[in-house]
Amino acid sequence: MTNKKRQFGSLREFYPYYLSEHQDPRCRQTHFIGTTFGLACLLFAVLTANLSFILLGLAGGYACAWFGHAVYEKNKPATFKYPFYSFLSDVLMYRDMWLNRL
Repeated sequence: MTNKKRQFGSLREFYPYYLSEHQDPRCRQTHFIGTTFGLACLLFAVLTANLSFILLGLAGGYACAWFGHAVYEKNKPATFKYPFYSFLSDVLMYRDMWLNRL
């Protein structure tokens, strides 16, 4: 049994795959909570010039997302295979949730 990594040539190609890994609305909600937390921590880091808030935001944001995958989707986060595209896709999914597209 091989665990071959799919190749994606662009974020546009990757995003539908990313959404397919986030079909359960509860998983998407944990991502939304985590991304909101991460953005709030980024804001605090800028306002206080305390970079430790960035680490807190990354840790808390990813913890929320990974919880959603473990509990609701029962899959491994795409972050482990496609870290850059996954990060960008999370931003796109966050935007799409705000715009009521998902």
